Amino acid sequence: MTGEFALMVLNDMLWAAMTICAPVLGLTLAVGLLISLLQVVTQLQEMSLAFIPKLLVAGLSLIAFGSWMLGRLVSFAKTLIGNIPQYL
Repeated sequence: MTGEFALMVLNDMLWAAMTICAPVLGLTLAVGLLISLLQVVTQLQEMSLAFIPKLLVAGLSLIAFGSWMLGRLVSFAKTLIGNIPQYL
């Protein structure tokens, strides 16, 4: 295994990880931004006001996108395991 090949596998792994976690992180980021704007406008600095909606959105997005995320992960794992003979 050469260094270039290892970097290619690492690159594929990082892109797969980014695409898998993007829906949950993106929705949680958007809700956090909206809650922060609401807190700035109302000057209400309650910690649970920021934490609970983000937790709910993360859970709902895992329910909504979970099957797609798992399918993407399994596809990446199958490709990686199927290419093991080429790695040697």
